[in-house]
Amino acid sequence: MASLAHPHKAEIEALRKLMLGVDPSVREGIKWNAPSFRTTEYFATTNLRAKSGFSVILHLGAKVRELPASGVVIDDPAGLLKWLGTDRAMVAFADAPEFKKSCLAFQAILRQWLEFV
Repeated sequence: MASLAHPHKAEIEALRKLMLGVDPSVREGIKWNAPSFRTTEYFATTNLRAKSGFSVILHLGAKVRELPASGVVIDDPAGLLKWLGTDRAMVAFADAPEFKKSCLAFQAILRQWLEFV
């Protein structure tokens, strides 16, 4: 983070704190040259390449997992998740106010996601 040059660096730092605070088992590292988060496996990676805003890719690590036929099912009343597959989704934030407004809903999504990791 010290050497990160990104227009949303402050928001990414806030995202980092949120991710680490969602559960005591969450640790951080670097995956795909971006801040990433794991428990036993990596489950979230920031997407620093977006042309506007910032986003997080939620995934289930490198190993293929057996999932129900419906895939990962997450309660998302705020509609934050953009599904990229049955086991992968993206959450995008346009700016700091949107991130702040969505924090509680995003934390609820993360807690559910961790059940699959």
